[in-house]
Amino acid sequence: MNNQYVQRVVDLTNPAKNIIYNMTNEEAIEIVKSGDVRAVRKIDGQFALVSVEGKTVRMARSIGRPIRYFIAKLEDGPSLVIAERIDVIFDYLKKEGLDNQFHPSYTRMAPAHYITKIELLGCPDPNPVYKRFFTPERNKLTNNDPEQIGKYYIGSLYEEIKKWLQFRAKTGAIGVSFSAGIDSGSVFLLTYHALKELGESPSRLKAFTLSVDGDGKDLIQARKFLDTLDLGLFLEPIEIESSKLNWRKTIKVVEDYKPLDIQAATMNLALLEGIRSRYPDWKYLVDGDGGDENLKDYPIEENPELTIRSVFNNLMLYHEGWGVDKMKHSLTYSGGLSRGYMRTYTPSDTLNFEAFSPYTLPNIIEISEGIPFIEMTDWSHEKLYDLKGQIVAKGVKAITGMEMPVFPKRRFQHGAASTNTFNKHFPKNEIEYRHEFQAIYE
Repeated sequence: MNNQYVQRVVDLTNPAKNIIYNMTNEEAIEIVKSGDVRAVRKIDGQFALVSVEGKTVRMARSIGRPIRYFIAKLEDGPSLVIAERIDVIFDYLKKEGLDNQFHPSYTRMAPAHYITKIELLGCPDPNPVYKRFFTPERNKLTNNDPEQIGKYYIGSLYEEIKKWLQFRAKTGAIGVSFSAGIDSGSVFLLTYHALKELGESPSRLKAFTLSVDGDGKDLIQARKFLDTLDLGLFLEPIEIESSKLNWRKTIKVVEDYKPLDIQAATMNLALLEGIRSRYPDWKYLVDGDGGDENLKDYPIEENPELTIRSVFNNLMLYHEGWGVDKMKHSLTYSGGLSRGYMRTYTPSDTLNFEAFSPYTLPNIIEISEGIPFIEMTDWSHEKLYDLKGQIVAKGVKAITGMEMPVFPKRRFQHGAASTNTFNKHFPKNEIEYRHEFQAIYE
């Protein structure tokens, strides 16, 4: 009698969605298989990679590409199902007659910036083991001049946008999800400048701004931003009725229940549905997601768990949460933007867009983590919130020669509609979002 377990790995991820500049997808998978964290860090781009070697499975991802997995039990051994979404895993299990083992909380999310190693040994299988492949050094920049930091930070962002235009979005129209905030504003101007530098026509570009019921401060802000630079012709408002806002539908798309993420994703989904109905063949989108996390530009006062010291003293807190070795870490979800990026990825992917968020790339995060925030702010919230506008605007000026307008921070969900409209269409309590998510699989 054979008592050896047989393991099965079902990889349902789509490697065509990876954007890797310096090697093939197959070469990148071999590097992940080696477990060499330094080698994995050298993979240039955004990726979700899975390697299988006997009973050992390794997964590695950047923020911009999700990985989820689930271990099903068969009589002769475990079956590891890997996909980008919970519902894809569930649909596969239904086809195999294994859905009786499923619950969404049993699925796992591989955290960004780690090699996640799983040993398929039988019953019970051990917990995953994490090895960090991206460890930027905090506060390593010795210069605390916002102009010099901006030139370095935004200069690197500009190079990533140019690479994307040269090697990925080589043809076709490009849309910017545009609120005219610091992040989307900088991405628009850098993309515009890059197209001209590469000899491409800037007419490929559009700035899409959402307006709900003809309201919202973002559209006013967008017009002012672009008109100031004599670029108003690039603006294309996407105007919708508030009845189109559907947070319940968004929860099914995003597969999460965090209120701020669901609110932002609801607006994002409405914007993208408007674009898709108007332009059935549109493919490429670029946005500023990740810019707030990089320069730590969130109102700390709104989160009772945070202090300015915790934000400054924890590596990539806004990108990764408290860390995979902390009690607060969830296996079902990773932390920070590693989890929250689904608000951007899933609406675009569901509607067959290819979205690009250059601020989320490790090459950019590495520079932002090196900024001497403590020295530049002296632990002041106000100085921290002002710092982002200084760094980015000075960087955009250095790269493009353009004076970028800087407006006060406002969340996407608050800028696309009036306050009354927002309050009418979104629950106040997180428990309502949680109940809606749980109801999907009841």
